[in-house]
Amino acid sequence: MAEDLPQIYLLTPPSFDLDVFPRTLSRVLAAHEPACIRLALATKDEDAVMRAADALRVVAHEHDIALVIENHIHLVARHGLDGVHLTDGARSVRAARKELGQDAIVGSFCGASRHDGMNAGEAGADYVCFGPVGETGLGHGARADRDLFAWWSEMIEVPVVAEGALSEALIRDLVPVTDFFAIGEEIWNDDDPSAALGRLIAAMG
Repeated sequence: MAEDLPQIYLLTPPSFDLDVFPRTLSRVLAAHEPACIRLALATKDEDAVMRAADALRVVAHEHDIALVIENHIHLVARHGLDGVHLTDGARSVRAARKELGQDAIVGSFCGASRHDGMNAGEAGADYVCFGPVGETGLGHGARADRDLFAWWSEMIEVPVVAEGALSEALIRDLVPVTDFFAIGEEIWNDDDPSAALGRLIAAMG
C-alpha cells in the first residue's frame, strides 16, 4: 500500500464470544495490518471488559499492533494497553493525558463538530475521529461530511479518522482527506471478515 494512503484503524464488535473472536481477529491481522485496534465493547460489566482486554492485548501485541480501549482510562495501565479512545469529545482528553502520560495514545471522537475536534487537539489528543460518515439511524443523526475532513486535513496537523457506516464508495471519496478509516461492524457481520476488509482496503485504490 502506498505510504500516502490512509491506514486502517480496526474496531472490535460491541459484543463478542471470547472463545471465538480472538482467533477471528488473529486471522484478520495475519491478512492485513491495521495501525491500531480499539476494544469497543458496549457492556458495562467490568469483569467482561477486563477479560476481553487481556485476551485481545495478547493477540494485538503478537502482531505488534497497538490496542486502545474505549473510555476506560483506568484499565489502560492495569492491563498493559496502549491508550484510550474517548467518546465525549474534548472533555476528558486533558485528564486522560495527565493520567496516562505522554507515551500513551489518547484519541477523541468528536461527532461532526469541528469545534470539539479543535478543542480535543489542543487538549493533547493524538487523533480526532469524526463520524458517522455514512447513513445511519444511530446517534444524533448529524453526519460528518467530506467538507469537514477536507478542511481539517488542510488546516489542522492532528491526524483525523473517518468512522461510521463506511462503504467502498465513501472510502474512495474520502481517501484524499483522511488519515485513517475506522472499520468495525462493516466487516464483522460478514462471513469472511478478512475478505470484507480486503475489499474496503482495495477501494482506496
